[in-house]
Amino acid sequence: MHYLAHVQGEAKGRFSVQPRTTYEIVRRVLRYLRPYPWLAFGTISCAILGQVAAFAFPKLTRHVLDDVVGQGRHDLLGRAILALLAAFAARDLFNSFRIHLNNRFEQNVIFDIRCELYSRLQRLQPAWFDHRATGDLMTRVIEDVGAMERLLIDGTEQGVVAVLGIVGVAVLLFLNDPVLAAVALAPIPLLVGGAIWYTSTAAGRYRTRSKASSALNALLMDNLQGVRQIKLFGRERHEDARFASRADALRSGTLEIMRAWAAYNPAMQFASAIGTVLVLWIGGRKVLAGSMTPGALVEFLLFLGMFYAPLAVLHSLNQMSQSARAAGERVFDILDSETESGAAEDSGSTPRPRFRGEVVFEDVSAAYEGRPDALRHVSLRAEAGQTIALVGPTGAGKSTLVNLLPRFYEAAAGRITIDGQELHAIPLAHLRSQIAVVSQEPFLFNGTIRENILYGRLDASPAELEAAAEAANAADFIRRLPNGFDTEVGERGVRLSVGEKQRISIARALLKDAPILILDEATASVDTATERLIQEALRRLMSHRTSFVIAHRLGTIRDADLILVLRAGEIVERGRHAELLAHEGLYARLHRAQEATAAAAAE
Repeated sequence: MHYLAHVQGEAKGRFSVQPRTTYEIVRRVLRYLRPYPWLAFGTISCAILGQVAAFAFPKLTRHVLDDVVGQGRHDLLGRAILALLAAFAARDLFNSFRIHLNNRFEQNVIFDIRCELYSRLQRLQPAWFDHRATGDLMTRVIEDVGAMERLLIDGTEQGVVAVLGIVGVAVLLFLNDPVLAAVALAPIPLLVGGAIWYTSTAAGRYRTRSKASSALNALLMDNLQGVRQIKLFGRERHEDARFASRADALRSGTLEIMRAWAAYNPAMQFASAIGTVLVLWIGGRKVLAGSMTPGALVEFLLFLGMFYAPLAVLHSLNQMSQSARAAGERVFDILDSETESGAAEDSGSTPRPRFRGEVVFEDVSAAYEGRPDALRHVSLRAEAGQTIALVGPTGAGKSTLVNLLPRFYEAAAGRITIDGQELHAIPLAHLRSQIAVVSQEPFLFNGTIRENILYGRLDASPAELEAAAEAANAADFIRRLPNGFDTEVGERGVRLSVGEKQRISIARALLKDAPILILDEATASVDTATERLIQEALRRLMSHRTSFVIAHRLGTIRDADLILVLRAGEIVERGRHAELLAHEGLYARLHRAQEATAAAAAE
């Protein structure tokens, strides 16, 4: 799929999630239960055995009332009480086993779903993330997986036990007294009607709450990451209001669910109570007429309570299923999204040669949402080891061009080759292993300096690590830190200066030792002394590598083998520094403007 088509499709459904039925969610999630058949069997078996043990209570109660108390048999009372204790002990022992197995089962399934979800996120096309907030994705991985899983683990166990309990107790009720059993079933149409109403109206409410929760989390993450900007511009009250608005949307969505539940649940309990009252009325008349013993009526009422209790469980499961349905839609939105073409990991079983670094663009065009002509008919040739500089005004297409190389985005037309190989014919993992990037705003992970540099090559030795730091002019400042290479850098490297982060980024690229290098102006935000250190490190990094340099300061690319001047997605000039100055075109005008700015600043 061309990138333009992809992003246009994304734009039409930005932040939208395709509705799915509860049946589809359940069917798809059931496969996560298959690796754990014995945990599933053990959980349900313990629940059923506990339910069976509970059946002894009504029978023994009738025995005590009619046979022991009614006939004055003091000798049977102790044995009856011991039997009751044994029944309760068995019920609670099985319940303890059930809870242990259920918790283990639940956490295993959550682990599997979360790992698959995260793995999928790692392999989605970069454009997919352009229209989704990080906080929203975190909500899906952390909260929605749990909500979806609860339907399968708790829902399966409780649902199976509830259905078996209803059927088993119904049989016992009809065996005891068919007339009272028929009376007890009178509220069933009301219970079924209520369940149908709640199910048919609940999906929209739960989707609304899920969207509000994600929107709140997305805002919270943005604001925590941008707290310095909020303080700098004095926007605390503004952000208070924005947060309150998102929080109010979540409150309103939650209250809407609670209002429906507040009407549904008591109504179902009242319908069940109608059956109990009718049974007590008819059964009381039978006791008064002598056709039924008091113990038999009490037994029937106790069984009736065990009949209606599972119905209440099914009502709760109905609520849980609606929440799980909304969560499942958001989880499967990720799992069903298209991964990068060729995103499967390179097995490594077949050694692949290192690139020489010859890169050719042949009549390449690229587009993205809002910019159908981001690049137009671009052709260039970079011989192995050459430095290609890209200059031009903002929006000219410089970043688009270099992003095509590691296939962060796809070309809409034309052909790109490396060492004569079509870009799409190269396994994606191998392609990216041969390209290193040093950006204008380097990203550091929240860990130690050592971990961030080793990200370039995880199996590098301590000597190789230190050599990379030395070559990047980073070793001196690292050794001055209290914990040296084991110093924590903070989130996004907040504890380091811009120049320090940049040199760590260069050390990471040096350790990767890729033959193709992409540089976004790495010295744009540092002082002169730091710029000199970074430029020295970059010269070492660029040595014997094919380098694509996005240049904002034209003085840094005087020695480039080829300078490409872009404007509105097209290459309008190409040549070396002196040639372009003599040409008196766009490059010369940009160069004069920068020199004038520098002279004014010096004065």
